[in-house]
Formats: sequence, structure tokens, C-alpha cells
Amino acid sequence: MAATNRVFVAVIGAGGVGKAFLSQLEALSKRRPTPKLSLCYISTSKRALFSDDYSSIGIDNAIQELTNSDKAPMVLPRLADYLVAAPSKVILVDNTSSQDVADTYPLFLSRGISIVTPNKKAFSGSYKLWQDIFTAAATSGAKVYHESSVGAGLPVISTLKDLVETGDEVTKIEGVFSGTMSFLFNSFAPVEGSGGQWSAEVTKAKELGYTEPDPRDDLNGLDVARKLTILARLAGLPIESPTSFPVQSLIPKELDSVSSGDEFLQRLPEFDSQMEETKAEAQKQGKVVRFVGSIDVATKAVKVGLEMFDRSHPIAALKGSDNIINFYTKRYGASPLIIQGSGAGGEVTAMGVTSDLIKVLSQIS
Repeated sequence: MAATNRVFVAVIGAGGVGKAFLSQLEALSKRRPTPKLSLCYISTSKRALFSDDYSSIGIDNAIQELTNSDKAPMVLPRLADYLVAAPSKVILVDNTSSQDVADTYPLFLSRGISIVTPNKKAFSGSYKLWQDIFTAAATSGAKVYHESSVGAGLPVISTLKDLVETGDEVTKIEGVFSGTMSFLFNSFAPVEGSGGQWSAEVTKAKELGYTEPDPRDDLNGLDVARKLTILARLAGLPIESPTSFPVQSLIPKELDSVSSGDEFLQRLPEFDSQMEETKAEAQKQGKVVRFVGSIDVATKAVKVGLEMFDRSHPIAALKGSDNIINFYTKRYGASPLIIQGSGAGGEVTAMGVTSDLIKVLSQIS
């Protein structure tokens, strides 16, 4: 088979998203035999699987082989050298949330290696990294797609890009950007009924796997702030970082420095009254409280935190761990363009990554 009919895929990260992606990649390679997709490299933080002659790794048993491998992952500049020397075009799939990997995107892109990733840190880090990533891609012609960095598999980034690139004027973006926060507030302050105690709902969310191992990593609001940073930049605002605008943390100050997530959950009931007061105030006004992010493009105001909504508002009516993103634009007028659905989970996040891979394939092969 001619090298031009083959595209190499290198994968970093084999956790929940990584495993789901490999399953989807295997199905994709069967559905679309041309170009032939060859997995030439896969790694976790401790192990790697690759060969000097770029022999294709069987996608169906890559995880098992990786588990048994005694090879260490290549340092990232060495990996760039390895991929550049491949006998055909290469797409790097970063399924991690690593800042170290994100920081090397400009290197890979400048050497012609396209990237698809759900890694938020690459696009919400310093504004200089953002500029370096897209400058490197524009200069070399390599592609970079990151749909799953906001809203998992929901078409949030592609929709915003389409609005901007077709000349619409985006005036405001508002929504619930965290599946964890969505689940928590739909349980704690439902539209119907009184809901549960805040600390009990946080504990339940952790037991169900909705939160990070330490729930403070969700409750500090920074995950939402990273997503807003990405969208604000795509809308044309040069946001410096996720800490350069107001972000409300739901961690009581007294629990900020406790030693572990478990200790945090043990002590959280001491502070339930604070959240109960917020809920009661909203109920008094016939409203519910939700944790939202908003971008006012005209005033360049970006913020994350608690807000009250009428019970009939689409943001109030969310179910489960769904996300909702409202785009207010000149064309759409008073009725926003609404994207809603599951915004978390390995399968839907991997779907966004696979969809991006297909986009890159259509452009480079």
C-alpha cells in the first residue's frame, strides 16, 4: 500500500477517554478503509508501545499490549522527532489533561504534526500558548482541533466557530458548563420539590463518579473558568487566563486547606447552612439557583458563579448532568441558539475526539 494511502495515529493517554477513543478508532478504521489508519504509538505516563519501523499496532488489543510493555514513554521532543520521521502523515491524539503535553503543542504543530485533543489546558493556559499553538499550525499547515475541550461531545466549539467565521456577531454566551455542577444543583435545588442537603448531594455525586477524586477540584469553579476562557478567546476576547476574571468558589474558606478530599467531605455538613440560605433566597423569589458561566462580548465581562433563574428558564429545567450553552447573536436575535445534552463521560468525550480526527483526515489525506 502506498504511503499516501496511510495515516499514522499516535495516542497519548489510555484512561477512560483514551480507551473509549481506541474503541471508536477501531470501528472507524473498519468503516473507512481509506486512508488506512495505523496506530504507530500509544503511551501512558509510565509505559509506551511503538516500534522503530512504525509497524502497525493492533487497535483491538493495544491496551493489553501496552500493559505488558516494558518500554518507557518517549520524552516529548523525542516523540516529535519519531513522528516527523514516519513514512506518512501523522495525527497526534492527546487524551490527557496534562499541561506538559499541552505546552509542547507548538513544537508538534510547527513540525507538521496535526493534533486532536480534549485537553483544556492547552487552550485555556496562558494567552501566549494559545497564540503559539495557532501560529504554529497556520505556519506549517498542520491542523489542530479541540471540540471536546468544552462540552465533551456537544458541538459547542464548532458552532461558535461557524457563527464567528460566517460573520455573525456573538453578543453573549451563557450556560451550565459542568456536568458535575449540573447534577449537584438539579439535586440540591430542583424546580419541583425541596431537594437534598448540600453536603449529602456532594457526597452522592462523588460516589456516583460525577466529581473528581477530590470534589474541591470541581467546586472551586476553575473547570468552568477554563471552558469560558476557551470560548471567550474564540469569540475574539484576549482573555489572559482562567484566573483573570471573577470565579466564585463553593469551597468554604475554612475547608480550602484541609488535607484530603475525604476530610473535606466529612466536614462539609458544618457549612450546609450557607448554601441553604442561598437556596431559600431563590425560593422566596420563585426562582432556583444554578452554577453558570457567562461571557458578555460587548463589555468583555466574563464570570463564573451562582445565579438565580426563573423556574421556566431553560437553564433551570436541566436534567441529570446535562450541559446547556446559549449563544446570543445578532442573527438569532432575542431567541438564543441553544446546545444541550450530556457534557461529560468517556464515550461522548471520545466521540468529540473521533469527530475531530475525521475532520483532520478529510483535510490532510
